[in-house]
Amino acid sequence: MASYIGRRKFLATLGGAAAAWPLAARAQQSIVKARRLGMLLPGAPPEPLVEALLERLRELGYREGRDVVFELRWAQGKNERLTELASELVAAKVDVLTTISTPAALAARKVTTTIPIVFTGVGDPVGAGVVPSLSHPDGNATGLSLLATELSAKRLELLREIVPTISRVSMLWNDTNPSMVLRAREANDAAAKLGIAVQSVGVHDLLDFDTAFAAIERSHAGALLTLVDPFTLQHRKRIVEFAAQSHLPAIYEAREFVQFGGLMSYGPSLIAMQRRAAEYVDKILKGAKPTDLPVEQPSKFELLIDLKAAKTLNLTIPPSVIVRADEVIE
Repeated sequence: MASYIGRRKFLATLGGAAAAWPLAARAQQSIVKARRLGMLLPGAPPEPLVEALLERLRELGYREGRDVVFELRWAQGKNERLTELASELVAAKVDVLTTISTPAALAARKVTTTIPIVFTGVGDPVGAGVVPSLSHPDGNATGLSLLATELSAKRLELLREIVPTISRVSMLWNDTNPSMVLRAREANDAAAKLGIAVQSVGVHDLLDFDTAFAAIERSHAGALLTLVDPFTLQHRKRIVEFAAQSHLPAIYEAREFVQFGGLMSYGPSLIAMQRRAAEYVDKILKGAKPTDLPVEQPSKFELLIDLKAAKTLNLTIPPSVIVRADEVIE
């Protein structure tokens, strides 16, 4: 059976259930106007990134049942199911298919060359083979690039600023995600230029965490770099708690980790990117083609610092770092 929940039940949990209207009128409107929006999701509900996209669609005037019908498919962390679930969405005859993560985007591209695809959460769309070009995506896919492969050096430099003595960093990442392979390679290259050794620790299953954490503790690394994809994002609480218990200064790629008590994050706003993806969906439903919409790259990056976490680690964050922060939690 497909891993998804009823669309009305899911939307109700987001506080976005459509306003009530007479059943007959709603059915008539649905027949005339409703378009089908497929959503291929690597994780499990609830998912704040999905909520952000749906909220922006509501702001743009879309109502479930009246203007659009949502078809959600959740892989529950099992990337091997993404192609099957993408095929289900194609069979459901969705008008637009949205994806989060590189594996989801690749699965969607594999099963359809005609249904428009709007992707997010892809670090390097060209390098991963999702599109041939950012400015001219061609084919049926477009969306938003994380541009994360170019930010690894900055994150390591920030770690070095707050812990000047570090010579070894553990890097925790999902080693089954093609986009993460590219990002891990970039992080290794950046670390070599800074004279920092990197211990690469892959994790892609719940059972991997205990083994991964034990390996990190044995390495006696001076800090932790966590590469963020839907899997690590879903389990951010566990990762943040491990870093705190192990007294490891850690930097993450998304603010959601700092909101769970992580020390520091630097990267684009994932929520803002999902909202922008909704605008791409809106344009396509109004007649635009994916080839008309270049893949966007984030132009603003956020630095978040949790001073409470720093105090727990007996770290003093330099004023030169604090003054550059977009948000400081005290």
